[in-house]
Amino acid sequence: MAREFSSVGVVGLGTMGAGIAEVLARSGLDVIAVEVDEAGITRGRGHLEHSTSRALAGGKLTQDEHAALLGRVRCTTSLAELADVDLVIEAVPENLQLKAEIFAQLDGITKPEALLASNTSSLSVTEIGVHTSRPGKVVGLHFFNPAPVLNFVEVVRTVVTEPDVVTDVVALARRLGKEPVVTGDRAGFIANALLFGYLNHAVRMYEARYATREDLDAAMRFGCGYPMGPLALLDLIGLDTAYEILESMYRQSRNPLHAPAPLLKQMITAGLLGRKSGRGFYTYEAPDSPVVTDSAAPEKSTVDTPPREVRVVGVVGTGTMATGIAEVFAKRGFDVVLRARSEEKAQAALGKVGKSLDRQVKKGRLSAEDAAAALGRIRPAVEFAELADVDLVIEAVAEELEVKRAVFAALDEAVKPGAILATTTSSLPVIECAAATARPSEVLGLHFFNPAPVMKLVEVVNTIATAPEVVATAHAICQAVGKHPVHCGDRAGFIVNALLFPYLNDAVKMLEAHYAESADIDTAMKVGCGLPMGPFELLDVVGLDVSLAIQRTLYNEFREAGYAPAPLLEHLVTAGRLGRKTGKGFRDYT
Repeated sequence: MAREFSSVGVVGLGTMGAGIAEVLARSGLDVIAVEVDEAGITRGRGHLEHSTSRALAGGKLTQDEHAALLGRVRCTTSLAELADVDLVIEAVPENLQLKAEIFAQLDGITKPEALLASNTSSLSVTEIGVHTSRPGKVVGLHFFNPAPVLNFVEVVRTVVTEPDVVTDVVALARRLGKEPVVTGDRAGFIANALLFGYLNHAVRMYEARYATREDLDAAMRFGCGYPMGPLALLDLIGLDTAYEILESMYRQSRNPLHAPAPLLKQMITAGLLGRKSGRGFYTYEAPDSPVVTDSAAPEKSTVDTPPREVRVVGVVGTGTMATGIAEVFAKRGFDVVLRARSEEKAQAALGKVGKSLDRQVKKGRLSAEDAAAALGRIRPAVEFAELADVDLVIEAVAEELEVKRAVFAALDEAVKPGAILATTTSSLPVIECAAATARPSEVLGLHFFNPAPVMKLVEVVNTIATAPEVVATAHAICQAVGKHPVHCGDRAGFIVNALLFPYLNDAVKMLEAHYAESADIDTAMKVGCGLPMGPFELLDVVGLDVSLAIQRTLYNEFREAGYAPAPLLEHLVTAGRLGRKTGKGFRDYT
């Protein structure tokens, strides 16, 4: 039977501490909030009143509930007033010495059976707990910001935390309406350990001028369904906070992927801390404002160079991606030549497009006339010679380099001079396809995302040989078919896969180390970080064999030890557990 908590102390009334105090008071608990001085109390009260007033205005609290909530929070500058509380939650800045001093003081003030919790997001709970005479009653209780809104809590047990303490704190988290997951004491715990490696990688991409900040952020929003792009999220978190978390992770892991990107330190030194200072990767209307006031100009190659005219588009392939791309262009009024290896395959591909259009008619998203007109614009073909007059041809055959090179060599022979040749590869080198032709300046990547008719993102990949007007044409054509183009260079993974798959690989390594359960890791990333799917759900959807192939490509390109595929992923693929398509992956679907 879990113990009942009636009164809780909160030390620190910054944004996080005030949010935790509000959550506790909403659940009927009496809260004693401690700040260092009267100015801190005034600020903390301001945070609390601002947040609860919004809840009142939004109809989430009645006037009486609002008054009762505020009445349950008593503020003081004296730690001594925490003598009789059942639990203390510390929420002061991420400084180990400061937290250790507070815990040592709390140990001497609070009753022996009281539990002591830290809201640290990255520091060692063990190192904090050893400054008390009761390390078995010390636990991490990591709320996510804003605490009143986000329903996820990480309960961090150390090697000496008593099992009953974990049980009691998990029950309290549930009473507060939160989804708790229990994790071991490792830098970053679950969510930050996975999130900040990804954020740091995005900064390195930006630092290397591989892609613009807008394109990096748009790629992850439109390509993965993330609520925010990585650089905008760093601005929200605070670059100084992010730096400290990465430093803490690196000190423990010695993983070069956790070493903070040098650009972060430079920006912090210059006072560019993100939203809270009014400027970080973006510039904001005012400190703490979400309104971005600056906008970097798109690259000159997509603005100053006039695009070529494209009227007829060729698509090579008959799979889901090829038929989806053909549908996208036909619906936007382009004539499409869909080339297959046989007449039978060509007709089957046309049938797939027809079924897709029919589904949209039944759902009321497309008129029957528009569907018929779109299907009428697609002409099936078998010979490469039938693509002779297209202005743009997009190859969407199997992800095998030799197969693609053979297609590009055939296209080079068949297609008129001046036509653009594009590959929709997700991970292979585009320059290898270009090298199979006598027109490398007219070859680029157009990486559509699956399903192409639905997903808005296209990665426009230029090689070192691609001509500026070819890039400009690709940009214009993406916009013409209602897609959002982002630009990057020709290296493994482009933007999305290069950021996504190392994060997925890290999640597998976390599971492999028995650090947390797959369900808890998925919960952490969905509820704690607002991602549409947890890493294991996503891996099972993508296919473990596909994921392994992409991870191997990344490792072979960058030779970073941290990119080496997790052995557990290799073993599951060898065992034939490939995810949803085989009925078994990280989970069973049968």
